[in-house]
Amino acid sequence: MYRVWNFLTNYSLLLIIGAIVALIWANTNPISYHHFVDYIIWDYSPIGHYHDGHRTLTLHYLVNDILMALFFAIAAKEVWEAIILENGSLRGKKAATPLFATAGGMFGPIAVYLGMAMMLGSDTYNAVANGWAIPTATDIAFCYLVGRLVFGAGHPAVSFLLLLAIADDAAGLIILAIFYPSGELAPEWLLLSAGAALLAYLVFNWLPGKLDADDPTKAKATWVRKNLSFWPYAIAGCISWYGFMRSGLHPALGLLPIVPAIPHADRAFGFFDQAEEHVHDLLNTMEHALKHPVEVVLFFFGLLNAGVEFSAIGDATWLVLAGLIIGKPIGIFLFGWLAAVPLKLGMPEGLRLVDLVVIGFVAAIGFTVSLFVATVAFEAGPVQDAAKMGALFSFAAAILSIIAGKVTKVEKKELEV
Repeated sequence: MYRVWNFLTNYSLLLIIGAIVALIWANTNPISYHHFVDYIIWDYSPIGHYHDGHRTLTLHYLVNDILMALFFAIAAKEVWEAIILENGSLRGKKAATPLFATAGGMFGPIAVYLGMAMMLGSDTYNAVANGWAIPTATDIAFCYLVGRLVFGAGHPAVSFLLLLAIADDAAGLIILAIFYPSGELAPEWLLLSAGAALLAYLVFNWLPGKLDADDPTKAKATWVRKNLSFWPYAIAGCISWYGFMRSGLHPALGLLPIVPAIPHADRAFGFFDQAEEHVHDLLNTMEHALKHPVEVVLFFFGLLNAGVEFSAIGDATWLVLAGLIIGKPIGIFLFGWLAAVPLKLGMPEGLRLVDLVVIGFVAAIGFTVSLFVATVAFEAGPVQDAAKMGALFSFAAAILSIIAGKVTKVEKKELEV
């Protein structure tokens, strides 16, 4: 596994810098900040068709709706491998208790968020109800970092936490697709996305393999890989993104159908495992090539979305925070206990039931995905800004997890050298 500092610089540092710059900028010169966020890159209106043909591309749309598709594609790649490969982390009995805990880590925050919103009155409930999914998110990168700090890199809780986070990502992608469309639904356009993925798979993945069935040199598959590389899948990805955009589903999810079509290794080494750097199947090669561009995308995502004035703190802020730091630990513990004890699915060796509470606090760091969901759950305005602030404040869960680790007497276990 990566050393903690390498992990931080590889996956999180630019995102943190972008978010900090955004907070400072928005609270010192909000007018220039919002002008920057809404900067128009391209404004096109064909003559005689101003209303029907008018298209505007802003910097915010470029990052959130187009470039963030690369981030979600990488998340989908990890989820896909965890599910489909024979030794994938979400297959078999070993994944049963983490999957139950994942369900608790989603239902708990929803119950706390909506329950407290009801207590604040119908006006508040109606204003904030659509943000119920914001506290269900778990930020894999930051949770992995904090989990290692609390438990040590060799503790089984870290693997449990990663399983939970991957499953949470999978559920989060489904929630975004179903409950947060970007416009009026036109599901027939999804046929375009499905067709692009199916065509790419059949012509550039399945067919070369079929033709090479009796050829130990795999000449045809090698020719396709050498001469066409990733381009067929990149083109199919653009078509799929367009299909998602026209369908009304959030276009940032537009690359998801293409991920299963790309040739992949027959085994997974585990999320963030350094051994994957030496796997040269096309799917892993594409992921490695996207690593640095996605880091830059995450910087701009933080810069363009985390710029919230502190005066925007409101009911949605505390509801998101309560959902995360109360609902997550309670839900993960209760559902984990249900799986391990009454259902007798067991716990990983070396993991105590009380450790689930600490894992719950670590998983309460929503940040990146919570911030993204807040931008699609609410229209731009006070409620969205308040919800974003709750996502940003979820970093407090890192402190709470360290305290919980001390209280429950977690014994840190480092990797054996």
